[in-house]
Amino acid sequence: MGLWQLTALSIGATLGTGIFVILGEAAPLAGPAVVLSFVLAAVTALFSALSYAELAGTIPVSGSSYSYVYATMGEVAAWVCGWCLLLEYGVSVSAVAVGWGAYIDDLARATVGTTLPEALSGPPGDGGVFNVPAVVVVLLAMALLLRGTQESARVNTAVVVLKVAVLVFFCAVAFTAFRAGNLAPFAPLGAAGVTAAASQVFFSYIGFDAASTAGEEARDPRRDLPRAILISLVVVTAVYCLVALAALGAVPWRQLDGSEAALADVLRSAVGSTWPAVLLSVGAVVAIASVVFTVYYGQTRILFAMSRDGLVPRVFSRVSGRQRVPVANVVITGAVVAVLAGVVPLGELANATSIGTLFAFALVNVGVLLLRRSRPDLPRTFRTPLFPVTPLLGVALCVLLMVGLHGTTWVVFAAWMLLGLALYALYGRRRSALARQP
Repeated sequence: MGLWQLTALSIGATLGTGIFVILGEAAPLAGPAVVLSFVLAAVTALFSALSYAELAGTIPVSGSSYSYVYATMGEVAAWVCGWCLLLEYGVSVSAVAVGWGAYIDDLARATVGTTLPEALSGPPGDGGVFNVPAVVVVLLAMALLLRGTQESARVNTAVVVLKVAVLVFFCAVAFTAFRAGNLAPFAPLGAAGVTAAASQVFFSYIGFDAASTAGEEARDPRRDLPRAILISLVVVTAVYCLVALAALGAVPWRQLDGSEAALADVLRSAVGSTWPAVLLSVGAVVAIASVVFTVYYGQTRILFAMSRDGLVPRVFSRVSGRQRVPVANVVITGAVVAVLAGVVPLGELANATSIGTLFAFALVNVGVLLLRRSRPDLPRTFRTPLFPVTPLLGVALCVLLMVGLHGTTWVVFAAWMLLGLALYALYGRRRSALARQP
């Protein structure tokens, strides 16, 4: 993959459910100031992106931050990071799939006047039994991944162009209904609300590091990976802020509370016509499906790298067929993700994804600090500016947003980490490539 395909991979993994869906979860926490929440989340992502860019140009291998932490902090820290990435990528695929199901329902309601039975379109606890649309989109992504990387990358690049066009269309329509009064008071819940919403909308930025999972499938990884990471983050941030401003200017922020198809609901309310909402829902269905695919791709490549190091079973690094696809890896990952998508509510999935990601990002920033100290001689195609201030701020902002998450999310995260450490002690520590060395 070249620079454009790597950039499209990162944009494709980022631009989707976060803005199409999570706005309805975050707006009640900050009011119109949720626009600032997107900016705060973007700044947090930016500091980590700069660290990712340096490590991607220095250690251009598959596995994203797992591989970077392994090279800079050793096996135990790498396992912790990889375990967090399994939470980030695996759970976020499920969350994205749930958002896809919400837009499928919205599209069906707008076009044929009916929706799927509630029991088949939502998880337990949200009035449903099993979220069938969410499972279907995961299985579609699995089928595409099994066809190979090059073909999958072409499809993703085309879809990225489409989703950007859909969001530009949303802004163009929503700004025609813009009312300055909808933005007053701008921050009704104060700075605490902005921080709390930023913790939640950080979910929208998960995926900008997807290019770093493709280090071994890039034509010129040392040059292209840093550029792809930074370009994708700039594009995504600009789009998010425009969309959030357009949405909150078009309708009162309280109206978005709990909406899982938030942007379609904005168009329907603001314009008084159904066709813009239908068009947006069609675009959202395609756009969110592409996020499922790209984040799912990143998950399989992280498991591939961990398996190659012996920390998870070898089955995850076996490739087969002319396309050299890790078939068992793709199928097993897809099965687990599909079950999560079918039975867990969106809000809980998004929060669990955010805390795992923020912890992994903090480790990447620490990795840059350690590698500059231990191996200053290594060739670097990109250097994090204002070192060491930038990675230190990256760590601090990641911790700030982690603190803003609910106590329940911390309990889930602690349980996940304890489970991971137990698996490492019982399996990974004894079977790893490092343990087998004389």
